[in-house]
Amino acid sequence: MKLALRDVSYALAPPLIAQCAVDALIAEARLTPKPALVDERGSGAHRDLNLDTMLRSARALHPTFLAIARAASHAEPSQALREQLARIGREGEAAMMQATGGSNAHRGAIWIVGLLSAGASMNAPGEIDAICFSAAKIACFDDRYAPIATVKSHGARAAERFRVTGARGEAREGFAHVRRIGLPALDDARARGLAESDARLDALVAIIASLDDTCLLHRGGMPALEAAQRGARAVLDCGGVASGAGRRALHALHDALMKLNASPGGAADLLAATLFLDSLRRLP
Repeated sequence: MKLALRDVSYALAPPLIAQCAVDALIAEARLTPKPALVDERGSGAHRDLNLDTMLRSARALHPTFLAIARAASHAEPSQALREQLARIGREGEAAMMQATGGSNAHRGAIWIVGLLSAGASMNAPGEIDAICFSAAKIACFDDRYAPIATVKSHGARAAERFRVTGARGEAREGFAHVRRIGLPALDDARARGLAESDARLDALVAIIASLDDTCLLHRGGMPALEAAQRGARAVLDCGGVASGAGRRALHALHDALMKLNASPGGAADLLAATLFLDSLRRLP
């Protein structure tokens, strides 16, 4: 692994990695109908976000992902790299906030897709496990300069309160919900001949069914998480969103979460990560 990390001649160019990252965020935002999330129908359970805001945020993050990919392209996971990427990420958050007028559209995605962008700079595009594990090694280092607001974010507080791993744990454990759930669900749906939008929705629902989503926990506590996981499993038990019963179950999940004013934002970030890695492995 160390030799592979030093030889980056086969890795993608940082501009292509950055564009794939932005494209993944845009694809996730446009995917419709998602349960209680921003999509082409409306704002879901978010009062301060809409599709236009999400698209502005995604495009504003291109320089961030580009800087992350460039910083990691000739490096190995280390304390210094972790803190360099954290600084770039905070600059990206500022750019996001400026683009959205102060709304948090993609803070979680900056962390998740940003780390994977770094991993993509260290490995060949088809080496999905290697990309994830390189990103995980970076995430295992602490950011000694992290502001208190980052350490005590809504997600971090929910993870501590409900004793779940959260986004930080997901990264440090190698993005299991992307590798073991999101991508396999996407592949299975495509193998069954589903439309691409339905395949992506199935991947999202599969992630929701398994993930201890701190966005749900922050907004609605354990009742919201349980409702989301129960509703997502119902969609899967019906054969997925492409079936009539599955589509009805998806709408029921949306209605349940809207009543709780909670949205599976963590699952949405992991779907974006799934689409990002999928786009890398499908490059010619």
